[in-house]
Amino acid sequence: MQTLDSISMAQLIQIGFEQGASDVFLKAGQRPMMKQFSVVCPLPGDFPILDGATTDRLAHSLMNERMASNFEKNLEMDLAFEVPGKCRVRTNVYRERGAVALVCRIIPLDIRTLEQLGLPKVLETVTKHRQGLVLVTGPTGSGKTTTLAALIDIINQTRKCHIVTVEDPLEIVHQDKDAYISHREIGIDTLDFQPALRAVVREAPDVILIGEMRDVITMNVAMQAGETGHLVFSTVHTASAYETLDRIVNMFPPHEKVHLCQRMANSLKAIVAQKLVPRCDGPGRVVVNEILIVTPTVQKAIEDGHFGDLYHMMNEGAFWGMQTMNQSLARYVRAGIIDEDVALTYSGIVSELKQLLRQ
Repeated sequence: MQTLDSISMAQLIQIGFEQGASDVFLKAGQRPMMKQFSVVCPLPGDFPILDGATTDRLAHSLMNERMASNFEKNLEMDLAFEVPGKCRVRTNVYRERGAVALVCRIIPLDIRTLEQLGLPKVLETVTKHRQGLVLVTGPTGSGKTTTLAALIDIINQTRKCHIVTVEDPLEIVHQDKDAYISHREIGIDTLDFQPALRAVVREAPDVILIGEMRDVITMNVAMQAGETGHLVFSTVHTASAYETLDRIVNMFPPHEKVHLCQRMANSLKAIVAQKLVPRCDGPGRVVVNEILIVTPTVQKAIEDGHFGDLYHMMNEGAFWGMQTMNQSLARYVRAGIIDEDVALTYSGIVSELKQLLRQ
């Protein structure tokens, strides 16, 4: 059995990476754990139960002096590091029952294509826009970062342009191909999203990636950039296109709703809502998604604030590459990739999915 002093972060992450884990969990009073295909289980290896001194040592091995000071003051921190040749790791450090704990999200260095991810070909078309707003939404751990990386990589390979990313923390590092890329990390390259986004329009960007639209100011700047000749990509923690628009509108004062709907109608190009669902034909998960492409009809519905009409438009919008989450689930069930009972647990409208599967 290994000793507590001999355990290193690089060793733990490398084992998780080789096992195909999405996350590694470390806390005092428990052996190292990992999440593999949505299931939490022990990390392979003869590891002892961790103590508070060990988790504290592991966490501080990832921090510089400024980070350590901020962690002691705020009791939680997001940071990222790289295991050379393997992966980048997005880490949340926090305190649990008085001791330091860590959750490490493993992000492979290889950027997968839309085809490798099983994402619809129509998503490639959203990278062709020269301005506007593209949102990828879904719960934590639904693969939003991976989808965005695939979209940015398409632009990187096909356009001679300037791409600026603003993230907290920096997750995927793109190497310059046809495009010139500037990565800016909160806390290292800029103090916060707000000053970074105020400055970004003076950095001659063609494409802007915002790690998360988390407040009114961020959303306002993102829409403004999309209106003024930039193509903006970002994420929102919502489960559907309707919920995304509803959340954005409700974050602003009620008297701004009419003007905001007009702005969203003019700037929005697509919303991709996604979930990762366990496969039944082998290990792993498959991405299912709801896709809203902003056609003239969709644009008018958004401008009028008729968000409830969007579901029907997606349901009938196959010609434009649109689909609902239930249509995506049903397709995978019919192909024998997802179990029907599992699909029903991931459906937002169970009765509709049952009807689709009976047809």
